[in-house]
Amino acid sequence: MGIVINQSFKNTITTYLGFGIGAVNTLFLYTNFISDTYYGLVAFVLSTANIMMPLMAFGVHNTLIKFYSTFKTKNSLNSFLTLMLFLPLLISIPLGLIGYFCYDIIGDLLSQENTIVKDYVWHIFLAACSMAYFEVFFAWAKTQMQTVFGNFLKEVFHRLGIMALLFAVFFEFITVNQFINGVIWVYVLRMVLMMLSAFSIRLPVFTLRRIDNLNSILKYSFLIIIAGSIATVILDVDKFMLGQYIAIEEVAYYSVAVYIATVISVPQRAMHQIMLPMTAQFLNDKNKAALEDLYKRSSLNLYVISGFIFILIIVNINQLYTIIPEEFRNGVFVVFLISSAKLTDNILGNNNAILFNSDYYRMVLLFGVVLTILTVVLNMIFIPMYGINGSALATFLAVIIYNSIKIVFVKKKLHMLPFTDSTFKLSVLITLSTLVFYFWDFGFHAILNIILKSVIVTIIYVIAIYRMKVSDDLSQLIKKYLKL
Repeated sequence: MGIVINQSFKNTITTYLGFGIGAVNTLFLYTNFISDTYYGLVAFVLSTANIMMPLMAFGVHNTLIKFYSTFKTKNSLNSFLTLMLFLPLLISIPLGLIGYFCYDIIGDLLSQENTIVKDYVWHIFLAACSMAYFEVFFAWAKTQMQTVFGNFLKEVFHRLGIMALLFAVFFEFITVNQFINGVIWVYVLRMVLMMLSAFSIRLPVFTLRRIDNLNSILKYSFLIIIAGSIATVILDVDKFMLGQYIAIEEVAYYSVAVYIATVISVPQRAMHQIMLPMTAQFLNDKNKAALEDLYKRSSLNLYVISGFIFILIIVNINQLYTIIPEEFRNGVFVVFLISSAKLTDNILGNNNAILFNSDYYRMVLLFGVVLTILTVVLNMIFIPMYGINGSALATFLAVIIYNSIKIVFVKKKLHMLPFTDSTFKLSVLITLSTLVFYFWDFGFHAILNIILKSVIVTIIYVIAIYRMKVSDDLSQLIKKYLKL
């Protein structure tokens, strides 16, 4: 776990920096510098682009990692990498042509509830292309076990760019329309920087030679599009569907609540960058002992860290909502449901990496297709009934069902579970800490209340984790840095 802990630690710091900048943007700058309508529009455009991204990437970002270590000669590897660079164009170019010739039809479909969306269809396409190729170039770097700079671009760069653009709007250097254009160009620039970084690590050698396992690669890429789309749909279809059913301002309110909850996913995102290529290598080498050890330890370590963040969010959420504009304060239930869903994601450890890089991914895709349909149907049912709370409920139920299926499937096929005795002890600690501190507030200003409560929770939680010996990896870190 040495390289995992090392790069995961750096990636975690970088990711939290990005989320900190994003929190300032989401909670204060967006809410005060531009109107709720345009905030909702930006959220809708980027969420729709995220939904399109796996399709535009043609699954290459996963295919690169799964098959990279299977090529043993330079010529075969260079041919494979050349294919990976050009494969996404098979989707992007036809979609671009469809968008060009059917712009009005697509615009009318997307703008049935909110007419403002129609003028920004090309923004969605350009953002999706940039996101897709960014992931391809990032995967290129991951195959060389280099994730830190890519993670900085993924988590920090675009948020800094958007922050600069928001201040430019505030000081009237640019208009709101120019701001939205600028957001898209930030994503384009991020893609270009990732490409330069990836090629500096390993320069491509364009070779058009026959690839022995081409059919397997193409089949995997095609099927992984569905897998990637499933994961993205579950995360972003809620904002897309909200834009089809209710006023786009509500998408902004929902986005703030989801952003707060998404902080829980930071450790998983950070650790996933390095766990993905390691998991692929263990599977290709048929090293089941190492794979099972990584499965259990990644689950436990992620649960410890994400559980701590979950507690901090839930016990402070009421105070946090008092310091942002009043119209955004109806998302407490959304935060709770999405936070709980994100927590279950972390408990799975490297489960996704195992499934997407194993020979059983076809069956998982079948489950995912059914679940995607379920997610859409649940949103169609609950959004008209409960608005943003209904969308959060639909997402929560979908994630719980999907994660349960994945745990059972890995257990059945690979005979591995991520849980240990420490998982149960940790669950009790998280539950009790949340219940105790949620109802306990100081009579101070909200910010001071949040700081004091967070300090107390942190001290109690760290001591409990160390005394209970829940995780050897984290206990050693605590002992090292706190001199215990």
